[in-house]
Amino acid sequence: MKAARILVTGSGAICGAGHSPEAILAALLEGRSAIAPIAQWDTRGWPVAIAAEVADYNAGKLTGDRKLLKHIRRTDVFGLYAADRAIESAGFSAWRDTLDDAAATAFADSTGVYVGSGGGIFANQYDYFGLIAAAQGELKAFGQELAATVNPLWLLRSLPNNVLGHVGIRHGLKGPNACVTHHSVSGLLALAEAAAALRAGECARAVVAAHDAPIEPQTLLYYHQLGLLSPSGLRPFDARHDGSTMGEGAAALTLETEAAALERGAMVLGEVLGFGSGGEAQGLLPVRDDGDGLVRAIRAALADAQLRPAEVGLLVAHGNGTPNSDCSEARALAEVFGDDMPPVSAFKWAFGHLLAAAGLIDVVLALQALRAAVVPGIAGLGPLDVQGAAIAASAAHRPPRSDVALVLSRGFGGTNAACLLRAGAA
Repeated sequence: MKAARILVTGSGAICGAGHSPEAILAALLEGRSAIAPIAQWDTRGWPVAIAAEVADYNAGKLTGDRKLLKHIRRTDVFGLYAADRAIESAGFSAWRDTLDDAAATAFADSTGVYVGSGGGIFANQYDYFGLIAAAQGELKAFGQELAATVNPLWLLRSLPNNVLGHVGIRHGLKGPNACVTHHSVSGLLALAEAAAALRAGECARAVVAAHDAPIEPQTLLYYHQLGLLSPSGLRPFDARHDGSTMGEGAAALTLETEAAALERGAMVLGEVLGFGSGGEAQGLLPVRDDGDGLVRAIRAALADAQLRPAEVGLLVAHGNGTPNSDCSEARALAEVFGDDMPPVSAFKWAFGHLLAAAGLIDVVLALQALRAAVVPGIAGLGPLDVQGAAIAASAAHRPPRSDVALVLSRGFGGTNAACLLRAGAA
């Protein structure tokens, strides 16, 4: 039996490459990368000095509420901004303003919020550094001065579900909600949870957002010590790939059942078709050379969507630039698609790895690309390093072979997620 249709009616995104899905796609098509020297702190002597930071960062302007900045951090600013843009583009508030009180209440109660969030960064603990130094290892001295030294709002500012809560508060959305914190697959899993809730009749519409801001000293230092970061840039599937590069930002979508979208005459950007996920159980960092977990995630998504591999028209790879991930991903794609692989792209070269937001921003951009009938090339792509697997990646822009996209995301612990979606009319 075919599942109920889940439609996409709004989107928003922000990252180093731009403050909207349209601007980010333009950067991809123009071959512009936001990866540059880090500006947030003095990186002299630091082993990694590049990242893709959001340009023109103004927290008050992005949130529209300077008082709120006492309660949230940089990552939350991005998440709220993207969610606000998605809600605005979907026209949720304008529609609710036309309803009587009873219908407006029903609208609020039937609108869910689902968020993919990072697990927190080391900067969340920096408020304690001065006191730790002053206490010189004396726990009693530390405890006596704690309340007088550390901001009492520290806990509220550090909550991983801040975006979830504040989106609901700001827009009066009272339906089901969930916050997924699962490394790089957080965004795709939040989208899957929202779609499942709509299919099950738990809500009529939902806001889905994912956000992260991992560009801070300790995170970069520890990722570097693990051998995961490149000193010069992110080159997915390229023979020169030598690591990933951090980015920051957020993405958001609004989803609606077909009935809810038709009721208000919503513009349809696309349709969510299916999901799959699979773990590899190899450890926190290792991935299987054959990409088995990703193979199973893709096949589960195809089964969920009731699609054949040949029906996929655009494939957005995880493509994080680390040799073991790139090569195992290429083998997974070769296993599923064989010689009939759709055009493959990867977007992280332009705005870095957004960790928890990585999968969802790729979904937003995949929809944008499908609607523009283009598969963005991987800028500067040279000879491939896919170690025995063929992959249909190119530096040139190409047309998609259908209106269906497959988006992949991978994370620590051998986690893999896949999402299939179809574009609406441009």
